[in-house]
Amino acid sequence: MRHFFKAAFALGTLIATVTASHAQQTLIMGGSDALGSIIDRTNAMFTRLVNERAAGKVSVNFIQGEQLGNDVQVIEQMMRGGVHVYGDVVDWYANWVKDLSVLAWGFTFRDFDHMQKFLDSDLFKPYAEELRTKHSVRILASAPTQPRILFATKPVKSPDELKELKMRVPDIRAYLLLWQTLGTRPSRVAWGEVFLGLKTGVIDAAEGPVLSAFAAKFHQAAPTVMRTDHVIAGQMISINEAAFQKLSPEMQKIVTEAAREAIAWSAKQSKAEIDDIYGTMRKEGATILDVDKEPFAKAARAGVEQMEKDGVWAQGLFQKIQNIR
Repeated sequence: MRHFFKAAFALGTLIATVTASHAQQTLIMGGSDALGSIIDRTNAMFTRLVNERAAGKVSVNFIQGEQLGNDVQVIEQMMRGGVHVYGDVVDWYANWVKDLSVLAWGFTFRDFDHMQKFLDSDLFKPYAEELRTKHSVRILASAPTQPRILFATKPVKSPDELKELKMRVPDIRAYLLLWQTLGTRPSRVAWGEVFLGLKTGVIDAAEGPVLSAFAAKFHQAAPTVMRTDHVIAGQMISINEAAFQKLSPEMQKIVTEAAREAIAWSAKQSKAEIDDIYGTMRKEGATILDVDKEPFAKAARAGVEQMEKDGVWAQGLFQKIQNIR
């Protein structure tokens, strides 16, 4: 209910602004990441680039944080056209395109280059097309940006130490199934409520993209940080297809190029910031553990056959991704 009133107020204000301006098209951009995070800064860069280059013909109004709701709520608003642009991780679209659930599975990708090749491949194209034609979402740009790591109130050095841990997961089925497979007791908690959940003991652990989780101060609530790198987060900027088609060809080009430039900056900047962020976490009292990833990867791979048998994603998809070189 809190999110509903926030969203109604914000959208009402914006609709009034748009109505008052006949010469200029205003694109409402939603985000749900913490202010100052790499995703938030990428969205702000996209906003600035469009506003600078569109010469007053198009403007982007970026509503930061969770003012419009959580990730799923904002995406649903974008699909309906109430929000026009959205920037966050690609994984969220697994809620609408089943096979994208594989992005949220542990150790699907060897490294950033492997994931980028997948995003650029013919294997990924049908998923992007399904989003566009069935859900009115056009992906303007996407790239791998951050590894996801584990935060807990106690050290976790092996999969055995995950057993019965109260684990926060996002509202994506594959994450829930992954952490069930690894032995935890997963609980769906909104991103903006994770810090308090860790502080109060509602959950014992959470995972997330390292820079985004740092911005949300996970390390202060769960000061044992495991560098599991179990998922590579792929960041994207998307636009409602109808809103995109209403733009002139010139403005379509400006919006697309701005998204590609912002996402490319994010991919480069993320790599540059990660080591410094770990240093800052240490200074703020966190313990950083470089765990042996192979036992975690082995435990995750052991669940792939069952996931495909249960139809979480298409049979053989995991192996097709492994075959990308």
